[in-house]
Amino acid sequence: MSYGNILEQDIQYLKGVGPVRAKLLQKELEVSTLEDLLYTFPHRYLDRSTVHRIADLEEDMPMVQIKGQILSFEKVTTGPHKRIAALFSDGTGVVEIVWFRSLKFVENTYKVHVPYLLFGKPTRFGNHLSFAHPEIEPLEKANVQKSPLQAIYHTTDAMKRAGITSKTIASLVENVFAALRHDVPETLTPALINSHHLMNLQQALHTIHFPQTSDALPAARRRVKFEELFYLQLDILRYAQQRKERTPGFVFQKVGTMFNRFFHEQLPFDLTEAQKRVIREIRQDMRFGQQMNRLLQGDVGSGKTMVALMCCLLAVDNGFQACIMAPTEILAEQHLQTITRQLGTLPVKVALLTGNVTGKKRREILQETADGSIQILVGTHALIEPTVQFLNLGLAIIDEQHRFGVKQRAKLWQKNVKAPHVLVMTATPIPRTLAMTVYGDLDVSVIDQLPPGRKPVQTLHYFETDTARLYQGLRIELQRGRQAYVVYPLIEESEKSDLQSIEEGYATFTDAFPDFKVGMVHGRMKPALKDSVMASFVNKEIDILISTTVIEVGVNVPNASVMVIEDADRFGLAQLHQLRGRVGRGAEQSYCILVTRRKLSDNTSRRMDIMVESTDGFYIAEEDMKLRGPGDLEGTQQSGIPFRLRLANVITDSVLMSEAREAAANILEADPHLEHENHRIIAQQLQKTMREKENFSDIS
Repeated sequence: MSYGNILEQDIQYLKGVGPVRAKLLQKELEVSTLEDLLYTFPHRYLDRSTVHRIADLEEDMPMVQIKGQILSFEKVTTGPHKRIAALFSDGTGVVEIVWFRSLKFVENTYKVHVPYLLFGKPTRFGNHLSFAHPEIEPLEKANVQKSPLQAIYHTTDAMKRAGITSKTIASLVENVFAALRHDVPETLTPALINSHHLMNLQQALHTIHFPQTSDALPAARRRVKFEELFYLQLDILRYAQQRKERTPGFVFQKVGTMFNRFFHEQLPFDLTEAQKRVIREIRQDMRFGQQMNRLLQGDVGSGKTMVALMCCLLAVDNGFQACIMAPTEILAEQHLQTITRQLGTLPVKVALLTGNVTGKKRREILQETADGSIQILVGTHALIEPTVQFLNLGLAIIDEQHRFGVKQRAKLWQKNVKAPHVLVMTATPIPRTLAMTVYGDLDVSVIDQLPPGRKPVQTLHYFETDTARLYQGLRIELQRGRQAYVVYPLIEESEKSDLQSIEEGYATFTDAFPDFKVGMVHGRMKPALKDSVMASFVNKEIDILISTTVIEVGVNVPNASVMVIEDADRFGLAQLHQLRGRVGRGAEQSYCILVTRRKLSDNTSRRMDIMVESTDGFYIAEEDMKLRGPGDLEGTQQSGIPFRLRLANVITDSVLMSEAREAAANILEADPHLEHENHRIIAQQLQKTMREKENFSDIS
């Protein structure tokens, strides 16, 4: 059997496992093969190089190591509970050891006056120090320990109950190395290893599991991280290359009458340089017969909708239809109103299709979409229903793409015999390092300027005891004729306590501001009533809107100058930034007030500080990813990193990511299909590493 085949061997046949443990390892750690176990890495290490004197121990010390002898045992019974207590001494002092479980094992294993090495955390119990369930080894056996750094592996309660501890995992990993005769098959070419100064795989894996010194760990971890990032980027880049080769696109040859008339006659303000640059990038994509697949990032209020409209006009000028799909009816209606207002008298037919459009009106829209009369169709997920047929859909724009599921986006993409050009828009800025991974096969455009005249929103952090100050500032703005949002968290629409909070908030603000009109909107209201309240706010018939996050995206009320976010500590950074983006849309100074309880965790306090100090969505996204990790960011889980990263981190390893991406790009440039003999190992490993998935670029 080859080494490669040995690695693929079922874990149950490894010495020390068997069928029962194998089932548990699969369920708890997703370990099915020897290779899975080899790539189950320690999450931390304990330094076992120092032996402390008992006389020097203090209760606030972390895990410590002492050596000595057990002086005596005592069985203690308290009601139904039993325990064993022992006294342990090294000649400089005495500590107590306590066991609450596995008592028969303790009785049969440990003896008095035998030298032991003890490892555990000291705690104060009465007037003496105590160790509960420490690790204990005979001193003569412990002295031949292979590494002064002890690897600590993740174990679950179920594993511990079955006797599978971190130490058990370490022993099983050692058995894997023995089965491989310490010769792990290499997964990178010699050229890559040499040019990037990498440790060989065998040495790296062994060092990670059994480090001799802490100094050896960084190089070992760098080797494994590079490999993970290299194959991740190779997969992404190769797919992008194949897509461009095999996916033709419509040719938008001209900038025609509608685009030019709009630009010269209807444009309500000068485009920013960033908007002009993005339109040029999109125009360039659509000229040469390859399908555009572009991600447009722009902070809240940066003018993405204007760019989207001008791209739609390019499609219309070239004889094609365009559609814009938004995640909510509110946002779809907002897009329709904005587009209709901006087009003015231009002869471009625009329509709205949502779940609320029914009966004769719906039949008319379906017919006019199918015969090409409707040139720009705006809608929600209703656009992907089988009854919606386009005559010649040339451009599909998807707004706030992370709100749509994979299969939903795929249906829109397939609305034409030939794939339409695809523009994906998001107002949730994605950090560069994450974009390289999750959206690595999309071309990326960024609008990094706000329209002229916009003032940055001033953000303040108040505590819940600062009610008087909050009301005073709010009253000043209302007396100036401005409007305000007050947002409450509603994590689940069924949460009665959250719903009660917003209703109590409505009553509180109604009492506090009797001379102003207060409205309320939340997701459990009937759509017609919700739309009516929103319309009243837009029309300035409501001064203070008490709301849940239904107003997070899509409401454009330039007269609203205050955003109060109650219990702001319950929101993530991205959502706080989105909510703040609902104000500051006019020329007047606007304010965002974050209201929290006084006692906050360090992480939450840092979130509030970030919001106060910056209005830059890209900076906030970077900080959010540092605090929460990439997998927690809204939208990144369902679009998905192609395969599991066990050691590499797309935030902290961004420099290594760039190095790995460049290496992958160079190899594909020289050998696009990985057919060269010296790339055989890469082709084989890539095939093995990839898993079945629907690639984001295929469907967005």
